Amino acid sequence: MSTIPLVIAIDGPAASGKGTLAKRIAAHYGLPHLDTGLLYRAVALTVIDAGYNLDDHQAAARAAAGLIADRLADPRLRDRAMGEAASRISAVPAVRSALLAWQQRFAGNSTGAVLDGRDIGTVVCPNARVKLFITAAPEERARRRHLEFQRRGETTSLGAILDDIVARDARDAQRSTAPLKAAADAVLLDTTDLDADAAFAAARDVIDRVRPH
Repeated sequence: MSTIPLVIAIDGPAASGKGTLAKRIAAHYGLPHLDTGLLYRAVALTVIDAGYNLDDHQAAARAAAGLIADRLADPRLRDRAMGEAASRISAVPAVRSALLAWQQRFAGNSTGAVLDGRDIGTVVCPNARVKLFITAAPEERARRRHLEFQRRGETTSLGAILDDIVARDARDAQRSTAPLKAAADAVLLDTTDLDADAAFAAARDVIDRVRPH
């Protein structure tokens, strides 16, 4: 039996289904899970709560350096506005540097871990045993996010959500530090036409080929 920790890196754009998939994978294999997007949302919220502008890179860097785990439980982090704010904050190199150390400590768990984000396979865990890149058509991702907002009682038009997703994709892919992209050795999983069960089954097939038995 292999004693190498099972680190699973799951990357992809907003609303691709990677978060839902990561939680399910972590539960199935008994591994701790980190939604790394929450780290950036928490930094953004800390900056806002302190009365600073999101364009204040020094304030953002201080917030990232002092971030504590308790901040990740704030329900405000799930608000639509925090997703946009996190995308802006994530372009700050000092923020990414501070949060990189956090993520790598989490991934250093002796049994392994599941991390989902946008640069896990390329930057945070380049030696992860499993790398998945989850994607879906922008229109399908917008539809999913719209349904999510409706379930939470938020009223936002489908068109506005699609515009946000397209803009965020461009910003994440074009930033100079750790842009969103699939690692060269990542397995691409397009969930446009897959429901949650089918996506989970496909991911499990990939993982079971390399995990210890």
